[in-house]
Amino acid sequence: MLHHEPVLLAEAMELLAVRPGGLYVDGTAGLGGHAQAILERCAPDGRLIAVDRDAETLAEAARRLAPFGDRVRFVHADYREIPRLLGTEEPDGVLLDLGVSSAQLDDAARGFSFQAEGPLDMRMDRSQGTTAADAVNRLDEEELASVIYRFGEERRSRRIARAIVETRRRSPLATTTDLAAIVRRSSRTSGRPGLDPATRTFQALRIYVNRELEELGAALGAIARRLAPGGRFAVIAFHSLEDREVKQCFRGLATEGFRLLTKKPLRPGDDETRRNPRSRSARLRGVERRPSLEAAA
Repeated sequence: MLHHEPVLLAEAMELLAVRPGGLYVDGTAGLGGHAQAILERCAPDGRLIAVDRDAETLAEAARRLAPFGDRVRFVHADYREIPRLLGTEEPDGVLLDLGVSSAQLDDAARGFSFQAEGPLDMRMDRSQGTTAADAVNRLDEEELASVIYRFGEERRSRRIARAIVETRRRSPLATTTDLAAIVRRSSRTSGRPGLDPATRTFQALRIYVNRELEELGAALGAIARRLAPGGRFAVIAFHSLEDREVKQCFRGLATEGFRLLTKKPLRPGDDETRRNPRSRSARLRGVERRPSLEAAA
């Protein structure tokens, strides 16, 4: 079993108010850390639908959660499909952790990390879609700069895109270390102390490849409206672009009669960030469907 420490675990469980007998959905099950906590808290007869677009990490989650038997159902799908997957059921709680999983980051063959050499892949679902190599080798310079600026908030996007295009004229970019070296050469500083110059470009390409912001707000709203009366929806975001979408969606839901559970996002404490440095940028927000709301059509 791969080592995995779920981010903001105690805070997420408190926000979801998991109770015995309820129906819950973990829409980004990953390695199953949050899912296990939900199943433990909704025992003895609560149920969980574990969803993930990454078949490989979902298989790891299935091994981890095997002791819970038929109380958990596994579905290989994007969390945007949750409303369809639910059929007529209304969950008592839904959790989304929008970050890249530790398994994805630590496996060099997945191509998410610039710290180890691997293919420029970055797909969360390797059965479909464009790879990062496709993006850096096929997008024209203007499109590439736009992706890096829009999804990475990288001020040096034009310089980086120009360097990528100049390099690929000689030979296509194939590995994470190839790309990281180009970005580092194009950036005199990282933007802030301790941040690798390649961080924002890799983030941007990952978001582009996986369409992470595509209809995000609409998807969150659709999921929230499928909650049972009194049901709760908790979302963990890891960068400002995602968190902005979550905040705007939840504020909009508040005008429809939902109750905001977090005026400001919950952040990891010092102890958690020391144990798990990857958690430092996590932000947790929650919303509750008021018991008086009528069921969604």
